[in-house]
Amino acid sequence: MNKYEITERIEHFAPLETQESWDASGWIVDLPENNVNKIMFALTVTDDVFNQAAEQNCDMIISHHPLFFVPLKYKSINIYCAHTNLDRAKGGTTDLIIQKLGFKVSASDDFVRVVELEESITPKELRQKLLNISPHLRYVNNKNIQKIKTIGFCAGSGSEFIGKTDAFVTGDLKFHTALDSACVVYDIGHFESEIFAPELLHQISGVKEKGVIAYEKNPFIY
Repeated sequence: MNKYEITERIEHFAPLETQESWDASGWIVDLPENNVNKIMFALTVTDDVFNQAAEQNCDMIISHHPLFFVPLKYKSINIYCAHTNLDRAKGGTTDLIIQKLGFKVSASDDFVRVVELEESITPKELRQKLLNISPHLRYVNNKNIQKIKTIGFCAGSGSEFIGKTDAFVTGDLKFHTALDSACVVYDIGHFESEIFAPELLHQISGVKEKGVIAYEKNPFIY
C-alpha cells in the first residue's frame, strides 16, 4: 500500500489546511519507504500503542492526537495524525458521537454541532443516553433546566464553545466553566468523546483488513 495515497484519502475528508494554527496534524514521522504493509489506528501514540504496533507487525500508525515531541524510538515507524482537521470535518469526530447516540445534526458552527430534537427530553433522559458511551460522565444544571430541545456537541476539550443551546456535551469541563454555565453541561470525558476517531480514520483510509485498531483505555481510574 502506498502510504501517501492513504493519507491523501484522509486529507480529502479532512483537509490539513483546516487544522488550527497551533496543531501538528500531518506527517510526524515519514520514513523513506513509500509502501506500508499494515497500519495501526489509534487515538494517541503512546509507548503501549507503539508496542502493539510492533507486536502486530504494523509499519505505520495513524492517530487522532498529534505528537509535539517525538521520542527517539518512535522514529522507527511511520506516524501520521489527523487532529483538529478531523474534528472540524463534516462527518468527523463530533459528528460520529452524535451518530452513535442516534441523533442527527441540525446545524454546524466550526467545531460545534447542534442537534435540535423533535420532542424535548429531560436532563436525566439525555444523561441516560450519554451513559452508553461514557459510564462515568458528570453534568451540571445550575439553572434547574427541566426540558432540553437543543444540544450542542464538541468532541475533546470544547467548553469554550458553550453557547445558546439548552445543553452542551463535551469533555474536560473545568470547575469555573461549570460554575458559570447557564445551560446543562455534560462532561463525558476527553477520552470517551474521541475514542471513536480511530475507527473513523480506519474507515476513511480505505485499507480494510490491512488496518487494525489499537487497544486503548481511559488513563483515569474511577
